[in-house]
Amino acid sequence: MSEDLPACPQCGSEYTYEMNALMVCPECGHEWVPGAAAESAASEERVVRDSVGNVLHDGDTVTVVKALKVKGSPSGIKAGTKVRNIRLVDGVDGHDIDCRIDGFGSMQLKSSVVKKA
Repeated sequence: MSEDLPACPQCGSEYTYEMNALMVCPECGHEWVPGAAAESAASEERVVRDSVGNVLHDGDTVTVVKALKVKGSPSGIKAGTKVRNIRLVDGVDGHDIDCRIDGFGSMQLKSSVVKKA
């Protein structure tokens, strides 16, 4: 066996071998394309974009671009409201921003209704 073959990414076995373009682990039976694991890990990183296409990060300040109705509130959130220190989350129904808005408290917003300030 060659010393330059990678270990199995699933079980960590060092007894891997090449079969055509694939790497195979004889202990767990896992097959993979060499180098594909690093590419897939980079592609799995979630990118959240605002309404105009800017990439959002935790701690950014955003501005609400359209008026939003809020259940239980007679006024809602007006367009142009600044929201500071956002946090990106995997929310329900596309709500991917967790924030605190002055006068309303904690809420979740969709990235499609905000733009980076």
